[in-house]
Amino acid sequence: MENTPKDLSEILKEATKEVHTQAENVEFMRNFQKGQVTREGFKLVMASLYHIYAALEEEIESNKQNPVYAPLYFPEELHRKAALEQDMAFWYGPHWQETIPYTPATQHYVRRLHEVGHTHPELLVAHTYTRYLGDLSGGQVLKKIAQKSLALPGSGEGLAFFTFPNIDNPTKFKQLYRARMNTLEMTPEVKHRVTEEAKTAFLLNIELFEELQGLLIQDHKGQIPSQMEWLRQRSGSLVQDTTPEEIPRGKPRISTSSSQAPLLRWVLTLSFLMATVAVGIYAM
Repeated sequence: MENTPKDLSEILKEATKEVHTQAENVEFMRNFQKGQVTREGFKLVMASLYHIYAALEEEIESNKQNPVYAPLYFPEELHRKAALEQDMAFWYGPHWQETIPYTPATQHYVRRLHEVGHTHPELLVAHTYTRYLGDLSGGQVLKKIAQKSLALPGSGEGLAFFTFPNIDNPTKFKQLYRARMNTLEMTPEVKHRVTEEAKTAFLLNIELFEELQGLLIQDHKGQIPSQMEWLRQRSGSLVQDTTPEEIPRGKPRISTSSSQAPLLRWVLTLSFLMATVAVGIYAM
């Protein structure tokens, strides 16, 4: 009889194995590992991560006493919003809150996080699993690559996101985190929905990073010289547009927002198997 993993951490690992393998070979990640990362591209990635972690950690705080999530509440060790605020000030200056971009795919991701936190808090487990454990796994390597490629200060300015000062041993902490995940009381149906949400988390990141990649390609070719500036000008108003968007349970899907510029739509229809990685998020 075939052994089926029963622990939630093992279920999620098995369920995301195929897309994880594809992610390791995606062009964005290969280029990053080669040190082929521009300042503009890195700034866009970091700005999107700020919006995402701000939303994720807002919902974590709202559900920190909820038994469906409480065992995984490690704000001092894991939360990234404060670190990303430092990075935003470094990359975008003292008035960064008024100037950082907030792209359509980032908005989509943020809406999903709020929708989950408000109506299905047990699914937060899927999002924290895919983000935080990956941050701990690949973050230090990618930090060094970015530091060298972008000629950043050796003291770590602009890269606070990758530093976890309250975690002495990432490997042991990840083991603790997985053990806590496995203590969560879930029915088979809930475990299935958490598993599907983990796939949705990958899909949201695919949408985001393919969008950013498309923006950079078009900007490099000079075909959309105003697009980057448009994103910056709109960021102040868009940051408030986080109304939850209902996504049915079951098979995850990504729908293209009607607000997206036509030039981006070809990017957002790329295949699920062209998975991409957010600066170390999925190296678990």
